[in-house]
Amino acid sequence: MSKARLFDLFLFVASLAVAFGARHAVVLDHTYLKALILYWAFSSFYFQLRIVTRSGNSNIDYAISYTSSFGIFAGPLGTFLFELFYRFTVFFYKKKTKSADPGELLDTFYNIGSFTLGGSAGYYLYTLLHPYADRFPLGYWLLFLLVVCVTTFLSSGFITMTFALSGDITTRKEAMNLLLRSRNLLDFSKVALTNALLLRLLQMGNWEMVIALFLLNYIVSLSFYSKSQSAQHKFERDKFEQMAYRDFLTGIYNRAHMDKMMQELDHSGECIGIVVADIDRFKKINDTYNHAVGDRVIIHFADILKAHMLEKDILFRSGGEEFTMFLRHKSFEACYAQIQKILDAIAGHSVTAEYEDKQISVAYSASFGLYYYKADPGQKTSIEKGYVYADQLLLESKKLGRNRLSYKNELEA
Repeated sequence: MSKARLFDLFLFVASLAVAFGARHAVVLDHTYLKALILYWAFSSFYFQLRIVTRSGNSNIDYAISYTSSFGIFAGPLGTFLFELFYRFTVFFYKKKTKSADPGELLDTFYNIGSFTLGGSAGYYLYTLLHPYADRFPLGYWLLFLLVVCVTTFLSSGFITMTFALSGDITTRKEAMNLLLRSRNLLDFSKVALTNALLLRLLQMGNWEMVIALFLLNYIVSLSFYSKSQSAQHKFERDKFEQMAYRDFLTGIYNRAHMDKMMQELDHSGECIGIVVADIDRFKKINDTYNHAVGDRVIIHFADILKAHMLEKDILFRSGGEEFTMFLRHKSFEACYAQIQKILDAIAGHSVTAEYEDKQISVAYSASFGLYYYKADPGQKTSIEKGYVYADQLLLESKKLGRNRLSYKNELEA
């Protein structure tokens, strides 16, 4: 058995010793059983709203905890019994839903031990300082804030030790990040205020208000959870769309997005300069060096094109070394001048790449075809035909010697 698992069992055994060795044992009366059932039921409901993160090979559940108030109310033994029922409820739920980790049973013993020790520490700290806290304004609430801070850091210390023993964290920085993760005064205050109110209501025997406070917290937590899930789903959708429409190598739009934009811009009524560009003799670059050098040339070319795109212009990687531009809302003369600037920029730069353990400089050129027209619904030319015409003009540039721009202004034809 690993050191981490031995430590988990040690925590469980230590919690047993504290629970049954404490002088202040819980009285298993009607009041305790009622509190136990309420806390167990609502904690089980709250478990659905937990946040799960991963550290190394282990999952960490950040669920809502009300151990502080119950620990002070019931003492070490009462806390142990509550954690025993609640944690095994979670264990059987995970088994039923097939979401349990391979070492879920030992994780359950760890959770019982860790939270029982934390709740017991809160109980003794509260018992020690409560007589003095009543002497100060807001002393009760400040005392609960202190209890929550101490028990939270104690729990974080246990899990940090477990991960250190298992090898999931290996540096002091990783340990501090885990120890302080998601810990701030606002979180402490929220937990302290809720637990302080619950304890007061338990001590008063106001069960209706206890249930109402649980329900209020559940509704508020559910609302935040739903919003966080919606935000996460939107992020994932945006990320997926970005992956679907972005070229992996250059980061610019790919052919799929180009087809999408063609449908949107077709017969839009605006003047568009469709430009198809291609790196000259690109196969020779690959054959002379390798594909890694060729990729560096493609990235360099894409960066130059991006640097010369103006507002509303759209750049796509439409083929291996072929790029397409939609130059929008400008005159033919402006489109022509824009491509000439790109040609000048390419001529003034070379690509630095690594080849056979040394840095090399690769010069290259590119050819362009520009077809300028108006995407008017009354015109027979569609944007797809415009792209074909621009591609033909690119071939004309290749035939004329490369490193040049061939063009046609449909509005002057």
